[in-house]
Amino acid sequence: MSLELKIMAEMKEAMKSKNEGVLRGLRAIKAEIIKAKTEPGAGGEIDEATEQKFLQKMMKQRKDSLDIFEKQGRADLAEKEKEEMAVIEKFLPKQLSEAEIKDAVAKIITETGAASPADMGKVMGVASKQLAGLADGKTISNIVKELLSK
Repeated sequence: MSLELKIMAEMKEAMKSKNEGVLRGLRAIKAEIIKAKTEPGAGGEIDEATEQKFLQKMMKQRKDSLDIFEKQGRADLAEKEKEEMAVIEKFLPKQLSEAEIKDAVAKIITETGAASPADMGKVMGVASKQLAGLADGKTISNIVKELLSK
């Protein structure tokens, strides 16, 4: 079942149960699907990799907004962002734990022969490709810095 069909089915359920938070999150995802399908060169179709990219982008946007709202003491807006994040998270693959990311990065460091923080770009290039969709880029970057500075 494609992401678009899953979203439509979930939207029907959210409308029936009158769950505004879930519905808002699903509508945001549907808008991104439509935007991706109508971009030049897309041909009205999107692949799973594109879906994962825009879902991760949406998640990052929500996290950034959540941080800002919490700093400004806007609990009402922060709650809306949390609700939308929970909806988006259901459609993303399970994220790796920090320990799993460290193991993967340590293996990549060994494979690439990286020895110092100067080799960070080399490690990040491989790590970003291997862990795409499974871990946040910022987390990967922090772990690479940590392991290379030892």
